Amino acid sequence: MFRLDERLKVYLHRAPVDFRLNINGLATLVQQALGLDPFAACVYVFSNRRRNRVKILGWDRNGFWLLLKRLEEDRFIWPAETAAPTLTVEQLHWLLEGIDIGVVQRHPQRVYQHVG
Repeated sequence: MFRLDERLKVYLHRAPVDFRLNINGLATLVQQALGLDPFAACVYVFSNRRRNRVKILGWDRNGFWLLLKRLEEDRFIWPAETAAPTLTVEQLHWLLEGIDIGVVQRHPQRVYQHVG
């Protein structure tokens, strides 16, 4: 079964795509536009021009998964433009929930040498 566990890499396709594209078309975009391997243990996230639909493409051992989420009235908040950004699975969940991940900031991770 396909799982979105915390170690999974998530790549965001920047430009909107034609949602008539199927698995083969999206896999070709991954390879040509992002320069990545569509058969890798990652997921690739695509959006349409209106940002009310998201497709997620992933490879699982012997076949592709294609997930689609369509919003009825709202829009997804797409992160600021960068070249093929990677997201964490947690950030992907935030994106799908409508949270602007460009604004969310975590506390920095602290590493201490001694106690006391």
